[in-house]
Amino acid sequence: MGLQPYLILAACLFTIGLFGVLTRRNAIGILLGIELMLNAVNVNLVAFARFTGETAGLIFALFTISITVAEVALGLAIVILIFRVRRTVEADNLDLLKG
Repeated sequence: MGLQPYLILAACLFTIGLFGVLTRRNAIGILLGIELMLNAVNVNLVAFARFTGETAGLIFALFTISITVAEVALGLAIVILIFRVRRTVEADNLDLLKG
């Protein structure tokens, strides 16, 4: 199997994630869309690493997976804290930092 199916899969994942980020009003839905886009990047990294035969793409993919785990934990902690204060996770109502 060549490189093209992996790139099509990554493009589909990225498009679905972008659609989720742009259309969701819920903060958790937006975080899930960002996660899909990051997974599309990981698919691209692994596909190109397999295609070229180098391990740098695999190492970058593992690094981005570890950063993604930290981002999810921090993002969900922030969303839970905002929910406790505001009783909503709608992105339009989150104006805590406005002066």
